[in-house]
Amino acid sequence: MGSSLKSAQFLIESRLRDAARGDTNACFDLGMVYSSGAEGMPIDLIEAHKWFNLAAMSGDERAKDCRAEISEDMTAREIIEAQKAARAWLILTQARAA
Repeated sequence: MGSSLKSAQFLIESRLRDAARGDTNACFDLGMVYSSGAEGMPIDLIEAHKWFNLAAMSGDERAKDCRAEISEDMTAREIIEAQKAARAWLILTQARAA
């Protein structure tokens, strides 16, 4: 169990680095991990929505569909929190790139 969680953590860290460089597929992959509990990670719809939102902003149609699907299981407050998290991520990564 410990090693699978460690590999999940490695996968997420590597996808986070790719996402920070603007990799839309990495954002989508992170959304999938958090929405499905893949790789042994706990399901976190707010985090999933954030990543699908970031991928959707880059034009990823799959991400738009997934974001709409999980939104049905979220409260308005959770969606607002996810949108704030997506904006914070954009500000952080743009500041880092500047």
